[in-house]
Amino acid sequence: MPVTAKICGLSTPETLDAAVAGGASHVGFVFFPPSPRNLSADQARALAARAPGHVRKVGVFVDPDDALVDAAISAGIDALQLHETSAQRRADIAARTGREIWAVIPIKQGADLAYANHIGAADRILYDAKTPRGALPGGMGMRFDWKLLQGFRHPLPWALSGGLDSASIADAARITGASLVDVSSGVETAPGVKDVDKIASFLKAVRSL
Repeated sequence: MPVTAKICGLSTPETLDAAVAGGASHVGFVFFPPSPRNLSADQARALAARAPGHVRKVGVFVDPDDALVDAAISAGIDALQLHETSAQRRADIAARTGREIWAVIPIKQGADLAYANHIGAADRILYDAKTPRGALPGGMGMRFDWKLLQGFRHPLPWALSGGLDSASIADAARITGASLVDVSSGVETAPGVKDVDKIASFLKAVRSL
């Protein structure tokens, strides 16, 4: 099965274009003000308009309110990646928007995977590294032990995130069996500053899998 990639936290036309040119299946826009990758709805709209229809536009949120979700939907978001959001709230958002829902499960140890079996109200699971208390819930360049996913029976389609880059992606895909991978800080020169060459290198490595 081929591996596809989401380039997350995009904020400029040049990096959006690099993601599309490199063959990304998904592009991610962050709607969370504490993040250095945060976008306004207008900024996201302009970027989403540059992406062809076959590239899925994913909005990234942390327990968002309705106004923020609605603003992102108006900007052209196809799917919502929800961090720190309860199953009931995800269900409410899904019912209101009709959009695909990604539920994020932070992983540090094997016991954290148990939540996947009663995740509820999600179309896809995104496994990401659990960050320290008080830190951003993602985009920190942290990774978890990929071997924790070996042999795990995933209840839903899923994606792998957390500390990926062009040097590690082959091992990550081989160990976990991921068919969709998600990168943010691994294609940056500084927090929130994406690099077109790093994006191209990462996507070239993905295409070689």
